Amino acid sequence: MFAKLDVVPRWVIFIIDIFLTVLALLMAKVVRHNFDLEAINVLALNKSIVLTMGVNMAVFLSFGIYAGIIRYTSAEDSTRILGALTGSSLTLFFIHALIISFGGVPFISTAVIIIYTLFSFVFLITYRVIVKYFFMYIKNLKLDTIRVMVYGAGEAGMATKRTFDHDPYVNKRILAFVDDDDRKVGKSIDGIKILDAKDLEELIVKHELDEVIFASYSIPFERKNHIVNVCLENKVKVLNIPAHDVWTRKDTKVSQIQNINIEELLNRDSITMDNKVIQEELKGKRILITGAAGSIGSEIVRQLMKFNTGMIIICDQGETPLHHLYMELSETHQPSDFFAFIGDVRDKKRMDFLFNKFKPHYVYHAAAYKHVPMMEGNPAESIKTNVLGTKTIADLSVKYGVEKFVMISTDKAVNPTNIMGASKRIAEIYVQSLNNSLCNLDATISDWLSMKPVTKFITTRFGNVLGSNGSVVPLFKQQIEKGGPVTVTHPDITRYFMTIPEACRLVLEAGSMGHGGEIFIFDMGKSVKIVDMARKMIQLAGLIPDVDIKIAFTGLRPGEKLYEELLNDGENTLPTHHEKIMIGKVREHDFAEVKEQLAELFKLATINDNTQIVLQMKKIVPEFVSMNSVFEKLDRVQEDCNR
Repeated sequence: MFAKLDVVPRWVIFIIDIFLTVLALLMAKVVRHNFDLEAINVLALNKSIVLTMGVNMAVFLSFGIYAGIIRYTSAEDSTRILGALTGSSLTLFFIHALIISFGGVPFISTAVIIIYTLFSFVFLITYRVIVKYFFMYIKNLKLDTIRVMVYGAGEAGMATKRTFDHDPYVNKRILAFVDDDDRKVGKSIDGIKILDAKDLEELIVKHELDEVIFASYSIPFERKNHIVNVCLENKVKVLNIPAHDVWTRKDTKVSQIQNINIEELLNRDSITMDNKVIQEELKGKRILITGAAGSIGSEIVRQLMKFNTGMIIICDQGETPLHHLYMELSETHQPSDFFAFIGDVRDKKRMDFLFNKFKPHYVYHAAAYKHVPMMEGNPAESIKTNVLGTKTIADLSVKYGVEKFVMISTDKAVNPTNIMGASKRIAEIYVQSLNNSLCNLDATISDWLSMKPVTKFITTRFGNVLGSNGSVVPLFKQQIEKGGPVTVTHPDITRYFMTIPEACRLVLEAGSMGHGGEIFIFDMGKSVKIVDMARKMIQLAGLIPDVDIKIAFTGLRPGEKLYEELLNDGENTLPTHHEKIMIGKVREHDFAEVKEQLAELFKLATINDNTQIVLQMKKIVPEFVSMNSVFEKLDRVQEDCNR
């Protein structure tokens, strides 16, 4: 019933406002004459009423004070009302002065106008506030109301409260704000108390809390994680407000408040990079990104677009994802800033055409096959893309005088246990040996060396990225939405995680600081137990692990190992000026020998001889020991031969 009242026609509000101003005028007359009703001149009173009504109709229509929804009255409405009444009073003063100047008899005095203005402001504001709190009271009477506390009593917290007030259908009630700032504790925001966040666990029990909403953008990572853990232990749902630029708009809705993402709990403090150095280095440069439509490639493109580069060439073999990226960039950038090039890095002629046409100064090589189980069953394709594709782009970079070539590698290249990781390690070996031995390149490439600058080859190595295509987080989300089960391969499996923007910022930073030949290793923080992540994601969805959503262990997949490494036992690291980036000291390889080994590997890949392909990979990468794979038998045969 009451929900229908929040759309009262504007003309009704307008009439009420005019009526209250007339009542304010009557009260002003009574007060002016010391409550002596007989002393009031009825004729002068009638003239005053007619004049005031006429002036207010014109002024109120001009200021639009009737246009706001009464139950959403805010400070902005009060300002508009004050402005309208000020305009009305000044008009009455002006008319009063005109009457006196023309020798007329004034029927409304200056004192009455002042008193009338004060009464009008009180009446117009008071009835709006009464209506507002009446509706709030009715809404809070619902027996099934969800009890909420808002973490953060700043600007975002106030925006959250305002959004709740403006939504007539929300079945939630804010009981209190909680904040870590002792200066705010004990105060109130719009009648809602601010309590100490240190007492949150006690407050959850005391008020039988259902939800906590994070309404702050400056909560330290560790603090946020602690609060989430406290809430989940007490079966309290945790929500998050949208980004600042969205949440500060006037058209926000409670439905925009979403479950907190696991990415926010696995992320670390934001990484800073030297934008000035990167800007200076990339200014005006033509930059090629292979695998540009993928998770990492597309984010590198987005971050490069923030710098004053020359043309950015986005290359990928996938037409649809490349088109999506093209349309995204078209919304915010000029067509001359980028070019979408469809092509496969394995196609040497197509890639040669690309390099010859655009002659890029920088190359970020992100094109690769990355899914471990898929590559375990398709070794030839892994070699053709991850190794031959890398070799093709690297060789063309030298031929066309690319200044820097930055390769995106993986922690799975360290002590590889699968085809994918071993293929990326072989690609690393080729790139690094090429950098160190450019003089040993074949004649068609070396002919260009006298005309072109020597290319600097840089490798970046990091672990899993949160939210990337095919990663565990999107998979778990889908499984939870379907009602489970959530599948984990092994109860003890762990992984390092990094957000996509964080990884790409480090790629750009490493690329700018590299002098050639380095393998840069990123600080991935602490490894995360996958089963713990699964449980937390279920809890964040407001469900109970192994009750509402089952967790099923499916066994390690082909080529999968329990934990990843960033360096093998024979390697160590050197620090750089960036605390999150280190240089890995790895064994160097003879370029001529590497070329010979790869030539044999490519020949085997062409005829799809998987057994011989893997044997050759193990020859190139001796530390490659297959795990949970059909190729484990090759390691046993090799062990027998060594005895």
